[in-house]
Order: sequence, then structure tokens, then C-alpha cells
Amino acid sequence: MVPFAGWNMPVMYSSIMDEHSAVRTTAGIFDISHMGQFFVSGGAALEWLNRMLANNVAKLADRQGQYSFLLNEKGGVIDDLIIYRLGDEEFFLVVNASKIDEDREWLASHAAEGTTLLDDSDNWAGVAVQGPESAAAFAKVFPDAELPERNGISQIGLGVIVCRTGYTGEDGFELFCSAAEGASVFRKFVDAGVKPCGLGARDTLRLEMCYPLNGNDLAPDRTPVEAGLGFFVDLEKGDFTGREVLARQKESGPDQRLAAIEYLEKGAPPRAHYAVHSADGELLGELSSGVLSPSLGKGIGLAYLPRESAKVGTELQIDVRGRKFPAVVVKKPFYKPSAKKS
Repeated sequence: MVPFAGWNMPVMYSSIMDEHSAVRTTAGIFDISHMGQFFVSGGAALEWLNRMLANNVAKLADRQGQYSFLLNEKGGVIDDLIIYRLGDEEFFLVVNASKIDEDREWLASHAAEGTTLLDDSDNWAGVAVQGPESAAAFAKVFPDAELPERNGISQIGLGVIVCRTGYTGEDGFELFCSAAEGASVFRKFVDAGVKPCGLGARDTLRLEMCYPLNGNDLAPDRTPVEAGLGFFVDLEKGDFTGREVLARQKESGPDQRLAAIEYLEKGAPPRAHYAVHSADGELLGELSSGVLSPSLGKGIGLAYLPRESAKVGTELQIDVRGRKFPAVVVKKPFYKPSAKKS
């Protein structure tokens, strides 16, 4: 157990390798009760959210979700989140645990008439069930309910929300229920054969997919365009916070890009803040994330690098406590679940 965003969180239940493998081959369950839950409603909610977020909320049909960003005036990322449309004038946002207070205060400070923002995080627990057998596990625990389609959201009876989303690259869902029911729901899935998983496996799984971690790969001084996530920014929808900066970067290209880096041979596991050098020894930056990939059996990481050095095929060196390991920039993601299943 380790402290994480004000919570005590499990790093692992059995081992990171064991839990990682379960999600890639069968199913694993993560406690995500630390995540925040916001509800936004009112006649002006859609217009307001479109000004506050980078993606186009207007494209959401009822019961659909999308990945988006809450940005500062310089286009930097305050938080990355998922927003779901519950109805014409009601929206559900799942935000990062470490950003709950900051997100709420930022949104409240930009409040619009005709919009209500409710931070209901303390009243919800959550689990993420991920892996090829996650749907079968759901059917065991909720035999009379159906999962929504990918990126969809539905409600099961009173007080249970299920979203067909996740942070691993595998099929799965995230389920939110009352805080009082959280432990019971977790145990029901474990009893259905789903393996409990901790923060360690969550990190290796998401990094294999090049999913960013807020505070590491995303930060207030980094934009979604620099992070290679411009697909989730809609410059055509009209004005929104940070738009001017992102428009300039999309037109001219950012000076730095978040590159995916892979070891060329076996070596000590890469970690965040390890220095990244060019092949001839020039210091280019540092890793924002790094792990030994259980699926690939080699070190992988992400780093913001100068534009020319971030091109696929560029050879690099990772400095691990004074020893340099050869590496190369590769195409994202590191791991492709579809290739495994075909």
C-alpha cells in the first residue's frame, strides 16, 4: 500500500507481472474509488462545457462519452478526463483523483448562469474491470443487465453507473456505485473469477498503450498537441480556453513532442526523470514515464523531445544511474491488443 492523491492504494495484490497478464489474457479489477465524479446540468451546460473543454461536447449523443481536456489559458493541461452525456442538459465527468479540488475550483471560477456543477466524489465508489473476459464477468455479477457499447454509459437500477471505457487498451468497463456498496461490488467480481490488480499493473498496462498519466506525461505547461493528443482537440467548434495556443501549434507544429521510446536491448528498467540523450551524447530531455513492459519484455518510456529528435526511428540513449542504454523512438502504441487476439 502506498499514499496516492490522499488515498491509501495497493501497488499490487500478488505481483505486477501476474496482474498485468490477467488483464491481457482474462480479466482484472482495479479499485478506482479515488477518481472524482462531477455532475453538470442546466440549459446552458452544453455551451459552457464546450468553452471549458477541448473536445466537442456537442458531438455526444445521449449515453455517449468522450475523452477530453480541461485546459488553462496557455493551452496547458489542468486535467484529462472523460465526459458522458446523460441527457439533453445533464453530463457526468470522471476526473483524476489528484485534480478533484483544482478542477472543481477552476470550473466554479468560470461558472456560467444556467449551469449547475456538483462535485459528488465523496459519495461514489468505483471499480474498473478490464480484459478479454470482462464482459463475461459482468454477466455473472449482473445477469439481468447489459453492458453499453464502447464509450457508452448506462444505469443499472438505482445508483449504479456503468461506462464502457478503460485505461488498459483491453475491452472492459468502469462501474460506479454508492460508496457504501463499493467493497461488496469489488468482492462480487473477485468471486466471479476476476483478479484484483493494483497501481503497478495499471501503470504498465496504460504505458504499453501510450495512455498519458496526468502529472507525468500531462502538465500545466504541456499542451495536448505537444502530447500527440490533438485528435481530442476540436478547433472548429468555436472558442474555448486555450484554443489560440493550440491553433498556432497545430498550424506550425510544436517545438517538442511526446515520443515513445523503446530499449534496443535488455537493460535496467527505465523510470520517470531518467535523462534521454541523442546517440552522440547530447542531452535532449528526460523520461516522463518509464517501465519494463511485461508484454514486450523490454524497457519502454515516454519523453518530450525536440521535434526532430521525436521522429520514429531516431536512436537515443537512456541514462540509468550513469549507465547508458541504447533506445529508439517507435510508433505509438508500444503494444497492440488486436494483434494478440487475431
